[in-house]
Amino acid sequence: MRRADRLFQIVQLIRGRRLTTADYLARRLEVSLRTVYRDIAALAAQGVPIEGEAGVGYRMRAGFDLPPLMFSKQEAQALVATVRMAESRLDAVLAREAEAALSKILAVLPLDARAAAESLALYAPLPALDPATSTRLTALREATEARRKLRLGYLDLGGARSERTVRPLACLFWGPVWTLAAWCELRQDFRSFRVDRIETLDVLDQRFRDEPGRTLADMNRQREGQGGG
Repeated sequence: MRRADRLFQIVQLIRGRRLTTADYLARRLEVSLRTVYRDIAALAAQGVPIEGEAGVGYRMRAGFDLPPLMFSKQEAQALVATVRMAESRLDAVLAREAEAALSKILAVLPLDARAAAESLALYAPLPALDPATSTRLTALREATEARRKLRLGYLDLGGARSERTVRPLACLFWGPVWTLAAWCELRQDFRSFRVDRIETLDVLDQRFRDEPGRTLADMNRQREGQGGG
């Protein structure tokens, strides 16, 4: 867990209890008592009104709200709307994380903003991605972030099958379908692959670096040039 995430969790744990001991925090966060004491001191130095002391327990002064989360009603509603619209189109991993992130935000909003957000009468009842496409999208996204090459077994719209080794550059959502933007080593050019038409997918141990003429920015410039011609 990153330190920033741990500090946020400490604030939430202390806010949710009348008195919270350092031992309880250490067990919940799976860190040492020394780390808890250091984190509490860091939060206090940043102006978080934590009262108490080591060996006794900690509590949050009444009326404390995290400044970065003081959203307006409309901002809170926009967050809810965004997550509702995105969840069915994201892969399962990101969908869960989006819901978890929204829950954390709603939990610390002022009551009026939280009520407005949760009562938002805006929904996106789209069918979720099928499990196979969702699984592939997770693998493609993670490989893109890790800069790892992929071997794809692909079925194009004409029914022709091919096997490609590609450098994944980005996952793009076009409304009904996701595509993978990539540099294709077979064609020595940029190609886009529909995620729902990828039949086999292997993440290779080979990593790649940006090279002139083979980056996502190069691909975008190429498309802009073709569009302008």
